[in-house]
Amino acid sequence: MAKKGSDNSVSRIKTGSFERRLSLTRAGLFAGTRMASHMATNWLGGKERREQRHKAMLSTQARFLVGELGQLKGSVVKIGQVMALYGEHFLPDEVTEALHTLEDQTTALAWPAIERVLQSELGSERLAQLDIERQPIGAASLGQVHRARRLNDGLELVLKVQYPGVGDAVDSDLNAVAKLLKMARLVNFGPEFDDWLEEVRVMMHREVDYRLEARTTERFRQMLLDDPRFIVPRVLPEYSSAQVIASTYERGHSVNSPTVAGMSLERRSELGKAALELFFRELFDWGEIQTDPNFGNYRIRLAGESGAEAEHDRIVLLDFGAVQRYNDDFLRPVIQMIRASYENDLAAVIDGGVQLRFMSRDWPTEVLETFGRVCMSVLEPLIGDPSEWPPVAVNSAGQYRWKQSDLPSRVARQAARSAINRYFRVPPKEFVFLNRKLIGVYTFIAVLQAEFNGEPMLKRYLYPENTKPDTSASVSGP
Repeated sequence: MAKKGSDNSVSRIKTGSFERRLSLTRAGLFAGTRMASHMATNWLGGKERREQRHKAMLSTQARFLVGELGQLKGSVVKIGQVMALYGEHFLPDEVTEALHTLEDQTTALAWPAIERVLQSELGSERLAQLDIERQPIGAASLGQVHRARRLNDGLELVLKVQYPGVGDAVDSDLNAVAKLLKMARLVNFGPEFDDWLEEVRVMMHREVDYRLEARTTERFRQMLLDDPRFIVPRVLPEYSSAQVIASTYERGHSVNSPTVAGMSLERRSELGKAALELFFRELFDWGEIQTDPNFGNYRIRLAGESGAEAEHDRIVLLDFGAVQRYNDDFLRPVIQMIRASYENDLAAVIDGGVQLRFMSRDWPTEVLETFGRVCMSVLEPLIGDPSEWPPVAVNSAGQYRWKQSDLPSRVARQAARSAINRYFRVPPKEFVFLNRKLIGVYTFIAVLQAEFNGEPMLKRYLYPENTKPDTSASVSGP
């Protein structure tokens, strides 16, 4: 029988556009009045003291607004989460730090509301074929996931159910959040911010389009069908609709579970290689990338856990709602920068950055070259000479130690010490999501504590005809 619903749930979401706008407008007016009062009185004392008070007020404002967003759930929360990822380019640090807390706000919607969606979308006859667990196994900003069992054959499946009214509220929610930020005086509006808002609008409409996600899931399943290192759930169209996606339930361990951590270094490294190669296939072969590297979107199934046919440890890939297609105009300079980094061609790296519009030819030469070197350093585990890596980042066999390298932090410090920040502005939206994916892949491999060199794999994708001779500076461990 179905399980009872969780006590930690809410009975409804404010989905009416007027109701949601009213809540956000009231919050914005309150925050704006408080900020205006602060600005009018924060002129006493020295400069350092005034800056401290201003930072404290920003932090207070941000926590208040995040609390208001969290209460509304739905696309408002998702918008806030995306702003947390992108906000470092146009929001104060205090605001982005507060927005990151939205990622932990996963209160489920109570079963009666979910059941009404299922009844409306699938009908009583199809629902009668399933035994659905009332308590969700996962809850997010736009919907939640329930396990189920098909009664006639025992097939285990999951139902991803979109919260009622969320899809219809995307545009009004986005406009209301933008207005709230303006009223609270937390962001300066301009062309760059407006362009970003439009990209978020497109992305949000894509993420609430469950029919599109179902087709994308099936496309990735077909592309990876013959690769024994991956599992993509099979979509069940008979139980899917505009607001429900049904797919096979695929067992596995979380990436950071003790079970995965207890695997041998060799097995963990093979999983890391699989994750890196999947990224290369998305970038070089498909031009289609899953840009949400949240660990909740991955599971690890150990060899032998699901029958004799499982000879490999496998990565289970879940949730294809954030897949982005990239055109050749964007991919060409990205691949140029990667190839130029491998060939140590700084000028070509800079040229690719200019084409992507996050570098500018009118910058001082020193800034361009510094920025180019920072970009090249991001590819350290893929192109570097072990003799040039930090000692802690290389093992006795000459292999890269992804976790110990602390590469993201080192790159951030390298950028912060330079003059880049005085020139760098909001990068193109495509680059932001691609960068997010790359960092996610690196983090995934680091959590596995894998140790291997990425250069041989990168070379296969950069030079598929094997026309590039080996270079003496590029050394790979066994």
